[in-house]
Amino acid sequence: MRLILGSASPRRRDLLAQIGVVPDAILPPDIDETPRPRELPRPYCARIALSKAMAVTAAPDDLVLCADTTVALGRRIMGKPADAGEAARFLVALGGRRHSVITAIALRLGDRVWTRESVSAVKMKRLSDDELNSYLASEDWRGKAGGYGIQGLAGAFIPWISGSFTGIMGLPVAETAQMLAAAGYPIWKAQA
Repeated sequence: MRLILGSASPRRRDLLAQIGVVPDAILPPDIDETPRPRELPRPYCARIALSKAMAVTAAPDDLVLCADTTVALGRRIMGKPADAGEAARFLVALGGRRHSVITAIALRLGDRVWTRESVSAVKMKRLSDDELNSYLASEDWRGKAGGYGIQGLAGAFIPWISGSFTGIMGLPVAETAQMLAAAGYPIWKAQA
């Protein structure tokens, strides 16, 4: 059984490596991630993860793993910012408030599909102008839902979380390990 990771995220590869899983192939799908009108964050995230898994070309006995991470402030979906201005707006909106980080996982083997969502609560402190400008200048916000990654420089802005730290990073390893095992993938195999 080959494992195909449908993601270009180096964080997801690193998180899989924590449980001894190395994908046989990395094939990130190209799908439209635009939210539908009035779509809520959790169903949106689940839809995108499943769409990614279905878009990866794979043999019937290949296992395809895809995920999507979304930051939600109430009903508002905060995806990957298009530019520094949008990143700044996201970070200012999140400052001093709790928000949700949702990571949906979709696993496909032939016609069988497993899905799961991990929802974590995160509080970000209010950023000073200097903190915000320095963070934006670092470019660490690029390609990250909500304009930040907890595992990077923005970790200094997060005084509190409730939920899965690895889920906030982009792939909840406990849930992923359970899903891979359910699909018959040997995650705890002896390392050579």
